[in-house]
Amino acid sequence: MAKENIFSKNGNERPDHKLRVYSSITQLIASLENMTPLVRVNKINPEKAFEIYLKLERYNPYGSIKDRIAYEMLMDLEIDGKTLVEPSSGNTGIALAGLANALGVSVEIVVPEHVPEETKVILKLLGAKVTEVDDAICPKFPNEGARGLVSAMVRSPATKDKYVSPNQYENERNVQAHYRTTGPEIWRQTKGKVTHFFAGMGTCGTITGVGKYLKEQNPGVKVIAVEPSEVEHKLAGLRRITGIAEEYAPKILDRSVVDDIVSVSEKDAYQTAIELARKDGILVGPTTGAIVYVALQYSKSNSGLAVGISPDDAFKYTSFYREFLEEASKKEKALLKNAANPSRQKS
Repeated sequence: MAKENIFSKNGNERPDHKLRVYSSITQLIASLENMTPLVRVNKINPEKAFEIYLKLERYNPYGSIKDRIAYEMLMDLEIDGKTLVEPSSGNTGIALAGLANALGVSVEIVVPEHVPEETKVILKLLGAKVTEVDDAICPKFPNEGARGLVSAMVRSPATKDKYVSPNQYENERNVQAHYRTTGPEIWRQTKGKVTHFFAGMGTCGTITGVGKYLKEQNPGVKVIAVEPSEVEHKLAGLRRITGIAEEYAPKILDRSVVDDIVSVSEKDAYQTAIELARKDGILVGPTTGAIVYVALQYSKSNSGLAVGISPDDAFKYTSFYREFLEEASKKEKALLKNAANPSRQKS
């Protein structure tokens, strides 16, 4: 479908970004005319020669960076009365469900059963049919779990006429959304001074699209990809790429724009996100914690201006955070108890 037609019934009037007046929720999705904020990290970063800024994608209407790609992928998708179906660990599914409502299209999201309960509630609030499968949050094999089920639904002779999938892992529009908007926004907001870019590896649309754009403007910009160190983890949206066969890597990943891949433990990611909330007052998801953790490691031996993607906020992950906070509280109590009873510690 033509880009200018698919959302036309919901937004004929030109948006007024100055007064923040819109004729459709879709007009709030980030663009060069309506950029998401870039906010400097202060207290958590002691290295003043390496400034770290976070691009807060929570300011998209459905709360994450995936709003950009959901909008872009639907532009030319031939829906023709079919039901949208997509595997998602949360953010893409929420964005697609919201946009599907704006278009009057039914949607079904297939999620790993281990995604946060908050994500499932939001999807159901939006009216999406939610199918849970026994699967890791970010599966290794595309023919298994949520991705495998959706692939079967859109290819099986019995269901292929009922379903259509944007397929974020292979859709080039995933990359184009970031090449067309996120990258240029960062370049403009930093006045071309950005020297390092940090983003997580999931579908790899962000790292590829933004990385390509920034390197076209300045080949010296370093692009650093962040991945989980564990295969099983609670870092929704992140995938471990290192060590997997090329056939299982996202097809839209362009490794030529990536200068370094750094692995982060689940524990370090959550602890950094908690520290960011308590020191800088910025509420982010655990994936952002992983990205900031890597940026802070870089700050010890580099100088420049770094931008990290903050894909979403903390609110979808409160149940996950509760587990880490409760565990930390137990350890603190144990340490205090041992400190008060040194004889017990020796025994």
